[in-house]
Amino acid sequence: MIADKMKGFVKNSSAIRAMFEEGKKMASVYGAENVYDFSLGNPNVAPPEKVKEAIEAILKEENPLEVHGYMNNSGYEGVRSQIAESLNERFGTAFGAENILMTVGAAGGLNVILKSILNPQDEVITFAPYFGEYRSYVENYDGILRSVPPHAPDFQPDLAAFEEMINGRTKAVIINTPNNPTGVIYSEETITRMADILNNKQKEFGTDIYLIADEPYRELAYDGLNVPYLTKYYDNTVVGYSYSKSLSLPGERIGYLVIPDEAADSEELRAAANVANRILGFVNAPSLFQKVVARCTSASTDIEYYDRNRKLLYSGLSEMGYECVKPEGAFYLFVKSPLEDEKAFCEAAKKYHILIVPGSSFACPGYVRIAYCVAYETIEKALPYFRKLAEEYINN
Repeated sequence: MIADKMKGFVKNSSAIRAMFEEGKKMASVYGAENVYDFSLGNPNVAPPEKVKEAIEAILKEENPLEVHGYMNNSGYEGVRSQIAESLNERFGTAFGAENILMTVGAAGGLNVILKSILNPQDEVITFAPYFGEYRSYVENYDGILRSVPPHAPDFQPDLAAFEEMINGRTKAVIINTPNNPTGVIYSEETITRMADILNNKQKEFGTDIYLIADEPYRELAYDGLNVPYLTKYYDNTVVGYSYSKSLSLPGERIGYLVIPDEAADSEELRAAANVANRILGFVNAPSLFQKVVARCTSASTDIEYYDRNRKLLYSGLSEMGYECVKPEGAFYLFVKSPLEDEKAFCEAAKKYHILIVPGSSFACPGYVRIAYCVAYETIEKALPYFRKLAEEYINN
């Protein structure tokens, strides 16, 4: 008999993953070229050539016992130093190796930091729409996730509602910008106001509230927009980063946490995160790919590929009458469902072999998410079928 807590997790397992599996079944029946799967944020751009070169060089030049061996639970010191130097150069920060902890992707990093700070019944706040796994991550450590309702149509955080939600049990706030699923970048004004609110609430309650920045999409920002680096705005910030999107390496599960000196109890917090990395069963981040990303700090994915897709999909659906949130980053389009029940609209889309994800998976019913990290030709071929949906549900 499985654990009672797991029964709930199994029952509410990811709708995104379920849609992805359904897409594979449809492809086996109708042919992959006739299925338009926009369900999963799985990069369709190959990793930069520098990644391949780094792998080959490391395997040729370095001691295999070190390349494939254990190291400090926080990761190779040289790798952490290289990442810290890169961040300092890009953002004007002053990190050292001690501020970096290598993790098994951003998800591993979030679990590590939540394990390190949460006591049972502590509260974590996030802003809807949000990546649905946040709730599971918080509940892993018997915390309580509270979400600020979505602020349509711009989907910048509702800071008035946020301020009212903070209380003496609030231990952390998770933000994700550029955002999954909206593609919205939280503005500098939003971040500044959020930091002011948190500083005032810390004084009011005499507590420490950590701001956890989940940043797998940081490098995917369009039209020259700036993504504020949060440690520069609020001392109690912890940054979780992943190379899954920036280097197209989702399956390699490699990322890091930044725990600045300015964060409350930073030395103790770093020690706790180091131990959490081990006792959660990660032990350490993948050894080979720690060394790979250290050699690729200046490399990046082909953002122009995603930008081309963004423009085609956004302009095409908008012209058909769909209400779309124009993405500023990431590779998702958030679209208002023509039906009140967006799950019914997702089912209707399947008639045309289109797979999209209901907004309720992100605590934002009434919308659907379309992942445009697909081949450009997939979007071109899908647009006539999106038009058929529009004719059926928007223009009839």
